[in-house]
Amino acid sequence: MPVRGIRGATSVTENAASEILGATRELLEEILSRNGLTEFEDFVSAIFTTTPDLNASFPAEAARDLGMNLVPLLCASEIDVPQAMPRCIRVLLHVNTDKHQQEMVHVYLRDAKQLRPDMDSAQ
Repeated sequence: MPVRGIRGATSVTENAASEILGATRELLEEILSRNGLTEFEDFVSAIFTTTPDLNASFPAEAARDLGMNLVPLLCASEIDVPQAMPRCIRVLLHVNTDKHQQEMVHVYLRDAKQLRPDMDSAQ
């Protein structure tokens, strides 16, 4: 079974743990729903990044709260690119699936829709 990547991003209005965890949970739930993912056993790993202005919480905590306790999770900081979108949370999920890469639905929510205006999920 192939491993496929699914990308997503969202944003928050302030550097607060409740904001980071709530937005991450919303993003993950939307990715799961749009891709028909129901079994965390199919997840290989997840990488979360935040812009340098977000450090109040690890986004991976939201994944654990959803039940991804056995999925290897990693959090990192995005590089500090001038003029980049502030207060942004990104995720790259690796999943085992028989679906083709073009069937994977990448999800961009809130202000992060600006990152990928070419994606239907960002509309």
